[in-house]
Amino acid sequence: MDRLSQILGGAIGIMPSIYLGMPLGAEYRSIDIWNPILEKCEKKLTRWRSQYLSLGGRLTLINSVLDALPTYMLSIFHIPQSVVQRLDKIRRNFLWQGNKERKGFHLVKWKNIIRSKSQGELGIENLKNQSKAPKVKLQWRYSQESQTLKCSVIKTKYEELDNWVSKEVTTPYGVSLWRSIRSYWPFLRSQSTIKVDNGNKTLFLGRQVDGSCQDTSFIP
Repeated sequence: MDRLSQILGGAIGIMPSIYLGMPLGAEYRSIDIWNPILEKCEKKLTRWRSQYLSLGGRLTLINSVLDALPTYMLSIFHIPQSVVQRLDKIRRNFLWQGNKERKGFHLVKWKNIIRSKSQGELGIENLKNQSKAPKVKLQWRYSQESQTLKCSVIKTKYEELDNWVSKEVTTPYGVSLWRSIRSYWPFLRSQSTIKVDNGNKTLFLGRQVDGSCQDTSFIP
């Protein structure tokens, strides 16, 4: 290995390692890979607690900074419930306690606070929904970019169920990421409607529908 390293001019590393900000070779559901995110949140709070911030100021920092820190990791990795609870505790305590040493009163239930502003709440991110969004997007892109190399690899490895989705993943090892993405297909299907164009991707139950119609009773 040392000889090969000298020839190629590279260093010998160990797995998991960090590549483009992602833990390369880490277990998909590992809790440890989230420690850097938790540490970054704590460092932010250490600096903010030295300032006298209003409730509105703390809310702005949570929405613009703390909610954004895990976004990159959430695009690929599953977030364990224990990590969700720790991040929620950090955000919740900062919102109500601020720079006070003593515990602040939590005036509104957290499950209400993490609802969207359109629902009349504060718009702090629901981490479970935030984790779901990029996986659903990747599942949608699979159905729309079926001719790309990445989709061809997925079709070859897991076999194609139809033009919209691969078969369910049943093998136990090395497939955690796609299994997670594939698991959101029922949700994506339930939230989707189809506008019929040339009919290449739509099979109807014995009904003739022209290209200008919309219908939701389909078998993708």
